[in-house]
Amino acid sequence: MSIKNSELILNSDGSIYHLHLRPSDISDKIIFVGDQDRVCEVTKHFESIEFESQNREFKTQTGIYKGKRLSVISTGIGSDNIDIVLNELDALVNIDFKTREIKTNKTILSIVRIGTSGALQPNIAVDSFVLSSYGMDINGMLQSYNIENIKNDKIEKAFIKHTNWSPKKPYPVIVTNSKRLETLLSSYQTLHGMTATCGGFYGPQGRVLRLKLQDDSLNHKMDSFNYRGLKVTNFEMETSAIYGLSKLLGHEACSMNAILANRAMGTFSKNPQKTIDKLITYTLNKLIS
Repeated sequence: MSIKNSELILNSDGSIYHLHLRPSDISDKIIFVGDQDRVCEVTKHFESIEFESQNREFKTQTGIYKGKRLSVISTGIGSDNIDIVLNELDALVNIDFKTREIKTNKTILSIVRIGTSGALQPNIAVDSFVLSSYGMDINGMLQSYNIENIKNDKIEKAFIKHTNWSPKKPYPVIVTNSKRLETLLSSYQTLHGMTATCGGFYGPQGRVLRLKLQDDSLNHKMDSFNYRGLKVTNFEMETSAIYGLSKLLGHEACSMNAILANRAMGTFSKNPQKTIDKLITYTLNKLIS
């Protein structure tokens, strides 16, 4: 059955609606960054760039790094943007744009996020790298989909009990990464744990400027959570959406976090750009190994 025009929206040039990409424009190995300016910080290491496109915050460059074809895409901030990017990337490889029908033989994308984050555990130093073994959706985006087969009920229930999670907030959904990519990207330089994906930067991550929080002890409850050695290591705003949608669509995903802040210690990196650059080169070399 063909997908209706209102659901699969194509531009007049045949490209997908938001990303302005055609199927031939991307590699099956994709790096996500949040900031559109960071795309060039990744691709400056490439030997060549064959394709470039941008619409709004969604910038894409595809090129060659050490003989391997990679695409780098900026997603912007937040799970709502990830919903757009993941669905449209999947459409590019798994829907025939001419017939508007789902392909029988599916393409599996390998997606790696390179992003910045704040640590919750006092022993995670600023300028270190955290690889997210799990992503925890506490923003509610994944609840729009049928997620029963990808969520981790036991960990979720333990987290809700430990934090006395408010029923007025979205139900926490915990999803694993791609273990193949985790193995590929791991080394003595990476710390591992569960990344909490928030719906905002201030209140949802426990920051207070002028507004009071619904639960001003939530950050402490989260950093003291321990499920068989699994702890909440850091806050950011995209990982759980990447993991959840990738699992549902049959893709592989892993999130690499440059720790710029330690919330427990109140510290911030003295040279954040250097840390980000190190994570970029580390991830590139691991991804093509």
